[in-house]
Amino acid sequence: MRVINVAAAQMGPIQKADSREAVVKRMIALMDQAKARGADLIVYPELALTTFFPRWYMTDQSEVDRWFEREMPNAATMPLFERAALHQIAMNFGYAELTPDGHHFNTSILTDKSARIVGKYRKVHLPGHAEFDAERAFQHLEKRYFEPGDLGFNVWRELDGILGMAICNDRRWPETYRVMGLQGVEMVMIGYNTPSVNAEKSEEGPAKRLFHNRLSVQAGAYQNSTWVVCVAKAGVEDGHPLIGGTLIVNPDGEIVVEAKTEEDELLVHSCDLDATAFGKSTIFNFAQHRRIEHYGLISSRTGAQPPPEN
Repeated sequence: MRVINVAAAQMGPIQKADSREAVVKRMIALMDQAKARGADLIVYPELALTTFFPRWYMTDQSEVDRWFEREMPNAATMPLFERAALHQIAMNFGYAELTPDGHHFNTSILTDKSARIVGKYRKVHLPGHAEFDAERAFQHLEKRYFEPGDLGFNVWRELDGILGMAICNDRRWPETYRVMGLQGVEMVMIGYNTPSVNAEKSEEGPAKRLFHNRLSVQAGAYQNSTWVVCVAKAGVEDGHPLIGGTLIVNPDGEIVVEAKTEEDELLVHSCDLDATAFGKSTIFNFAQHRRIEHYGLISSRTGAQPPPEN
């Protein structure tokens, strides 16, 4: 058995006025709980250090940039890294990254148990729109504030396993899991901030949003025989609700634990990475069963094109 005791650290709302330092204290409190429960790895949400700022339309770049981190760790996050090193807990969390050469990404990182950054991922599938949209119930401006990730879907050998990362909307796309699956991934860590209501379809509320969350994660886990740890930032941020639904899914696509609140909540589960072996050697034995000669459209075409009319 290769067991990772995973702590899925759901976070409740972060208000626009909350400081990085206050948020980091909450993250440390969750990490202390994780240590007490024997965790090897703690996974936090997307944009774990701030409110979900893409809901606001901003034209002043300096106002936008204040939500971004120019280095990691930095003064505000150093206490989190120090506590992780003290506890010997690996961690994964998301934040808005501003690179030295001026690029903006929705980013997550993975550290080892000494709090050394060993992996970085930048969100590939950016949802939403780039300009103010009066037809929406609220704005979702990720395409305005972020560039599509430029690092691809990599995996890392860490904690005696093969680990990968994705962020929020990436979880809805089968390509996300499959590219990592083709690298033998055994655990995918995903953070998300998902509005409780669809801005373009008001009748799609929390129940449907949670259904789609489970559906996407369970399918990705099963079809690639991998654990998936999917962690929410939830609750009402300055009047804007986000779903919870943090969950851990096993390689058979079964939910083994799921959050019950929309607040700071810690889920801990022992994940045996060897449990991925059966699916990878049978129904999802890619080497035996994949037929790549028929998959060309997946990498050659972006939009759907119906066949010609007769």
